[in-house]
Amino acid sequence: MKIILQIFFSVAIFLSFNCNHSSDEVSTIKFWGFGAEGEKVKLLIEQFEKENPSIKVKVQQIPWTSAHEKLLTAFAGNSLPDVCQLGNTWIPEFVTLKSLENLNSLLLKSSIKEENYFSGIFETNKIDSGLYGLPWYIDTRVLFYRKDLFDSIGWKSPPKNWDELKRVSILLKNKYPKSYPIFLPANEWNPQIIFGMQNGSSFLKNNNSFGNFSEEKYKTAFSFYKYFYENNLSPVGMSQVSNVYQAFTEGFIMMYITGPWNIGEFQKRIPQDKQHIWMTAAMPSTDSIYPGASLAGGSSLVLFKSSKNKIASWKLIEFLTSKKQQLKFYTQTGNLPSNRDAWNDSILINNIYTKAFRLQLENLISTPKVPEWENIAMKVQKSGEAVSVKQSSITEILFNLDNDVNRILEKRRSLLIKNKK
Repeated sequence: MKIILQIFFSVAIFLSFNCNHSSDEVSTIKFWGFGAEGEKVKLLIEQFEKENPSIKVKVQQIPWTSAHEKLLTAFAGNSLPDVCQLGNTWIPEFVTLKSLENLNSLLLKSSIKEENYFSGIFETNKIDSGLYGLPWYIDTRVLFYRKDLFDSIGWKSPPKNWDELKRVSILLKNKYPKSYPIFLPANEWNPQIIFGMQNGSSFLKNNNSFGNFSEEKYKTAFSFYKYFYENNLSPVGMSQVSNVYQAFTEGFIMMYITGPWNIGEFQKRIPQDKQHIWMTAAMPSTDSIYPGASLAGGSSLVLFKSSKNKIASWKLIEFLTSKKQQLKFYTQTGNLPSNRDAWNDSILINNIYTKAFRLQLENLISTPKVPEWENIAMKVQKSGEAVSVKQSSITEILFNLDNDVNRILEKRRSLLIKNKK
């Protein structure tokens, strides 16, 4: 009997040790990626798992169109992933929901430092004194322009300020009256916000609880935006430009404010024998300081508070934001690296089209850090549509925009009042 008991306890100890050992050996973390990034990141994950055999990563790819709703549903159902790609304009919303882990303490122990990133893009991840994400890739806007048509009017460099942008537009219109010097799509909110940033507009006021679009700085920027419509320098709406790449190639439009994804699209859609006709340039400014500001857009990597594997999850974030992996990701997707060191690589240094983006990265500004920004941006877009078709005066359009924004921010004001009590 004594021998049987000894065997029983030996087997139990053996099984217990192996179960615990197995549990300690492998940590499984869930990663959600959106759109094409959710697919392309799988190749990087494979390498991460090879280098970290004790960590397994389950990747779920989610379309951008349903990503926001799926995240909110997962939050409500307590089923968020460990790590997630998050558009940096969404970070304030999920901080408000208290679902994101503050990364300050993890960053202190990491080889990653704040100075590894461009300050404008790093700032988008900060709310008050907390850091809630690490920049993964940057999505900003620069000027794509027809270099050959600029040459034809004796303009050998891109416009450096607002005055030059106006002057070159008029010269191009005079020489090519049936064309449009610049394309400012009325269904995009980015151009007027960028002009507002360049002119020092805050967009919101009183602790981001009221609209501030009627103030003089934004009104001046909006008047500049309007100038191109009222002088027939930009087509109105998308109906006149059904195919941007064809319109650009044919010279129907000659300048276009857009993002890094269009480098690849321009190289693919503009005929090879005409690739010499286009170039990129950083955004013009309101004064002699060049470049002017542009949007600090893109995606960050976040760690949810609900994660049971925070150490392994942080290790994945460190891996994906490293110089080596950022460069691999750039070659796969065309997404611009957020890591400064990556920009010292020849693959970016020798690319004539990314040079403008590198310059622009030194002057990025984030949109107001409020959960309601996406809804506000749609109202800004509507104001752009209104001015493009000359529906109302600037004063009336911006007055209505502020009223719309004030309604959107009503709940925010209530919470601010409640928190003061």
